[in-house]
Amino acid sequence: MRSLPVGRGRRMFATVAVLAAVAAGLAGCGDDPSDTSSESSPAPSASADTDLASKVPDAIKSDGKILVGTDSSYAPNEFLDTDGKTIKGFDIDLFTAVAQKLGLKAEFVTAGFDDIIPGIGSGKYEIGVSSFTINDERKQTVNMVSYFNAGTQWATKKGTKINPDDVCGQKIAVQKGTVQVDDITARSKKCTDAGKKAITIDQYAGQDQATASVVSGKDAATLADSPIAAYAVEQSNGQLELAGDIYDAAPYGYVVKKDQTDFAQAIADATKALIADGTYKTVLEKWGVDAGAITDPAVNP
Repeated sequence: MRSLPVGRGRRMFATVAVLAAVAAGLAGCGDDPSDTSSESSPAPSASADTDLASKVPDAIKSDGKILVGTDSSYAPNEFLDTDGKTIKGFDIDLFTAVAQKLGLKAEFVTAGFDDIIPGIGSGKYEIGVSSFTINDERKQTVNMVSYFNAGTQWATKKGTKINPDDVCGQKIAVQKGTVQVDDITARSKKCTDAGKKAITIDQYAGQDQATASVVSGKDAATLADSPIAAYAVEQSNGQLELAGDIYDAAPYGYVVKKDQTDFAQAIADATKALIADGTYKTVLEKWGVDAGAITDPAVNP
């Protein structure tokens, strides 16, 4: 749940076989890590809505495309395909359809997570689509359009007994720039306030690296957005398991400039149209994340 102010970009795993297995898992879908039939199915397309398209700022629709900043290390939401270039995931398929509804072609560009919101402000990107959790701090500087719900979930190596509420003195992996950093920092403070050992917090540039650190045994556990943790466990070939329950659920939001309120509403309406015609459900089910579906996308909820 990437929710701190405006770090992520995919990094290749070490060539150790067990880490490679997880890397492959982070790019697949299904009970069998080698089975990618579901995610390889064509993404549904959407026809343009002329009324919605008319609300797209001239500067964006002039070339018929929208430049999207995304941190492609967050499977199954946004991540690199096996060619190391193509960005794929549920966020990618869904926003591609949103853009089509607006009469645009989405062009996704890999960016560091912390760089996306500043990049929108500077005009480097025209929208941010990267599992951004909506929060009050962000809404002060940008518009956010809700489209999905996610919570935080822990994962650990299979057979390792971890209680997320009692990890004092342990080494825990998180991705930089996420709400999970705040989460584990607060837990560590509770430990020291109680006279116990602090948590060793290992922060990684990408969640893929954090997950790999748990597989290798360097860290005892990791915490991430619920769909990311569940996907990593599913694709780990039995090496990882979930720990504890999902908590602190909150919506993801598409990010656009603060002065583009009409455009933000058009994006919300385009997402609503995809919900109504079934495209939204098809995309979420394809990636196995339909538990996070919402029914009423909104601007700055």
